[in-house]
Amino acid sequence: MEFTNNPELARLRENSLHHQFWKQWGPYLSERQWGTVREDYSPNGDAWHHTTHDQSRSLAYRWGEDGIAGISDHEQQLCFSIALWNGHDPILKERLFGLSGPEGNHGEDVKELYYYLDNTPTHSYMKYSYRYPQTCFPYEDLLNNNVGRSKLQPEYELPHTGVFDDNRYFDVLIEYAKQSPTNIAIRITVHNRSDLQSGIVLLPTLWFRNIWSFGKAGKIPSIQNNSSLQPACLIASHERLDDYCLYYENTAETLLTDNETNYLRLYNYANRSKYTKDAFHAVIVNGQQDLLKDKRSGTKAAPVYRLDIEPHGSRTVYLQLVQAGQAQASQTELAEIFSLRITECDLFYRELSAVNANHEADSIFRQALSGLLWNKQYYNYEVETWLKGDAGQPIPPTERLQGRNVNWQHLFNRDIISMPDKWEYPWYATWDLAFHCISLALIDPDFAKKQLLLILREWYMHPNGQLPAYEWALDDVNPPVHAWACLRVYQLEKEMTGKADRNFLKRAFHKLLLNFTWWVNRKDADNHNLFQGGFLGMDNIGPFDRSKPLPADGHLEQVDGTSWMAKYALDMMKIALELAIDDPVYEDLASKFFEHFVRIAEAFNNFDSKYDISLWDETDGFFYDMIHYQDGKTQPIRVRSLVGLVPLLAVAAVKISVLDQFPGFAKRLKWFRNNRISLNESLVIDKIDGEEKLLFSLVKRDRLLRILKRLADESEFLSPDGIRSLSKFHAANPFTIQLGSDTFQINYQPGESDSYLFGGNSNWRGPVWFPINYLLLQSIKTFASYYGSSVECEFPVGSQKMKSLDEVFCDISDRLLALFPNISNSQDSSGRAESNIHLFYEYYHGESGQGLGASH
Repeated sequence: MEFTNNPELARLRENSLHHQFWKQWGPYLSERQWGTVREDYSPNGDAWHHTTHDQSRSLAYRWGEDGIAGISDHEQQLCFSIALWNGHDPILKERLFGLSGPEGNHGEDVKELYYYLDNTPTHSYMKYSYRYPQTCFPYEDLLNNNVGRSKLQPEYELPHTGVFDDNRYFDVLIEYAKQSPTNIAIRITVHNRSDLQSGIVLLPTLWFRNIWSFGKAGKIPSIQNNSSLQPACLIASHERLDDYCLYYENTAETLLTDNETNYLRLYNYANRSKYTKDAFHAVIVNGQQDLLKDKRSGTKAAPVYRLDIEPHGSRTVYLQLVQAGQAQASQTELAEIFSLRITECDLFYRELSAVNANHEADSIFRQALSGLLWNKQYYNYEVETWLKGDAGQPIPPTERLQGRNVNWQHLFNRDIISMPDKWEYPWYATWDLAFHCISLALIDPDFAKKQLLLILREWYMHPNGQLPAYEWALDDVNPPVHAWACLRVYQLEKEMTGKADRNFLKRAFHKLLLNFTWWVNRKDADNHNLFQGGFLGMDNIGPFDRSKPLPADGHLEQVDGTSWMAKYALDMMKIALELAIDDPVYEDLASKFFEHFVRIAEAFNNFDSKYDISLWDETDGFFYDMIHYQDGKTQPIRVRSLVGLVPLLAVAAVKISVLDQFPGFAKRLKWFRNNRISLNESLVIDKIDGEEKLLFSLVKRDRLLRILKRLADESEFLSPDGIRSLSKFHAANPFTIQLGSDTFQINYQPGESDSYLFGGNSNWRGPVWFPINYLLLQSIKTFASYYGSSVECEFPVGSQKMKSLDEVFCDISDRLLALFPNISNSQDSSGRAESNIHLFYEYYHGESGQGLGASH
């Protein structure tokens, strides 16, 4: 990478070297703080009802803030966002609206149209589009129609209400451009897309996160208005932050209030302050003009712009948020800053995507990465304080001390973290984050590495070695992909920059040793190298909830749990070999993890005769989970799902020549080859095209071909748009199992799940999931590198076309890529396709390719 000719890369380097803190400000506001575990102080853990959307405008949050297209400093002391009013709504539009988990017919669901259009790794330029109806926002219509629908019906979305008919909406573009790390130009452009003249009220809002009510500040901060300047200025002062000025175009009206809870509205008892968080609603919506007329300072402030916009016209408002003492800029100068940063943003992405000749592919690539950057969020969750309560606040119910996350009181999260979706999943999930970091490494390897190390820190990782899952259940078990992500990020950075950051790899490896040991000690019920783990992120993929006690006397031997551990062992072996290049000590650890893999492979494939357990079904040619009863008997769960494809992920191909560097590792390998003859079933040495290679795999050649036959069958796993999570075979052949007095069943569903088995919003029963497809593709590529043209399969089944594994890789990749120009994924406010705007969905319908689940 060349820094001198690419200003954004130069800024990234300045930031990583701590010369300039370009990431001090960023899009760190959540898009939904209400309804989270962090804000839940109920006795029964009912987060959705304890803090609701209706309460959110009146309640001073404890752990973070939310807003539309908002920014904050990295400790979220000072926040900026926009508020809007179309003259008809019952409330200001200060935050995105959506349904809670119990309200949506498929779980929590944001009911807005908004798009992440651009962002750079240092957030030197950011662009966001929000579409606001010109008629009353249909809150009740959205709620009532979704609550009234069953899980078998599709979701009722905002365009279905008709509020965007005839283009009756405002397209609000919010842009940020940094002149320096603490000098931020802000441009808000409101487009009237309709044929009618329409009015809108815009409130660019500056406020302090309320920490003083919870005993976390010695002095209450203040925002004061100085309207005598040209332009006018809001001056924000905070004891833990430098003073900041928000310069804004003069307007006749500027409002100040306090970020304090309206106890009277919420709980019907006296307010601590006359001025509350929701006062702007009273003034703008209810017309109580005198309410704030004497307020001269506060902790929340906004200039008010009442814009009357002609048909198809627009109005632009410029602001500047700048550390006190720096020069204010004219509107012309602010426009020039935007022009410069946009040019630099174009250059940054153009150089990254230079290999693409396809403009549409470049657009998708850029918006996908921009979306990842917009989904950074300040995340604060200190479990001990959350359980015991804050000084000056009501003591939390004692039931909480036996409830959610009580075993994680060491957890102290106060960081900027990549979120799965800042509205639907405004909390980190460890295995999601691992996948994020692979993509983030393409544009900001330093951030990706720090995110992976963060989860391994002692205030995140449990003292016993477990990694936290997510705030709803920190104890849940995620697939162990962290080692793979660390190695892949290391490799990507090395490929892009020539920099081999072995210090990063060492730091990760040492902590991963603790986590690997936790898996070995806690998730192998019989100590024979067959592992459990519960649902492992694949929520509704089985006939019963694998995270709960088995509805029978025994336990599960999990194909996916065992396969993930085999992959984990191989990833740790590869990391150790990489580190052994400089330090021979790691060669011994490479041998250790090789032996772990061997023993798992032997148990998995029933190579050791003392265990009469086989997860492979010779009749079906597929791997199945196994119930292991207390009397020693076993029973397979013959569900054809991703569970049976995960064994393909535990694979590595290594050139024999590499072993010349590691004689100790090679010696140990040879011993196993000569003394454990059964090992030949899963560890093969062949000469392919004259070059000798090692293949480490759970799946030998004949079984690989049989699994590929299922994977390549369009009546089973192969969809028009990738690999389904459940075989279509189960549409006509539901799987049923009787356990005791209970009967459990699972059938194929290509879209949303009809099951409440694992929450309302989760579905692994048929849709295409990108992360697993990505891992499957990487594994197919590895098998291809080993077998070359010597292995072919009919693809698709029934086509009479034999394809190499490389060709299979390309075909599945093309199916996945075909999702993005699809009309179902890029819709304007009327539901029509927009080729230049893309959404990135949680999963995709197994038949139509329609985007489903979280949309950002």
